Amino acid sequence: MNHGFVIEELSHNAMAFRALLAHTPAAQVKWRPSPDKWSILEVVNHLCDEEKEDFGFRVRSVLENPEKTWPAIAPQEWVTERGYARRNYDESVARFIEARAESVAWLKGLIAPNWKSTYHHPQAGPMSAEMILANWLAHDYLHMRQIVVLKFRYLAKQDESISLEYAGTF
Repeated sequence: MNHGFVIEELSHNAMAFRALLAHTPAAQVKWRPSPDKWSILEVVNHLCDEEKEDFGFRVRSVLENPEKTWPAIAPQEWVTERGYARRNYDESVARFIEARAESVAWLKGLIAPNWKSTYHHPQAGPMSAEMILANWLAHDYLHMRQIVVLKFRYLAKQDESISLEYAGTF
């Protein structure tokens, strides 16, 4: 795996997220396609917490002390427990972008990390630092897609009498 490439992509994705999330109307930020789906605001807060408490924390933990037990995380529950839907959107975006900048600075500052270092998760099994790093980037891509889908569906809901089929299939 090209670790430098992955780290650069994480850095570039901060700019992509910033552009994707900028100038989003308040109604769209809080809109959910259904009660069991997340809004863009909830996605942004999820990204920030995952940045700090999942991917960033776990890569660091595996590299620095692979024997140390990880604290439990509950991303699905955090949405309601932490009140993501009640947070300020602009502050949430800024907090995520700042957290990503800190993560990238830390990753770029590593000197000869042992990416093969592995934590033995009680349920998931062996998890190397590079596997977590790769999944961090994959997680970005999944949520970029999720945000685009939310924006597309929001557009479609604005006037259901207007077909979006001319744009192509989604």
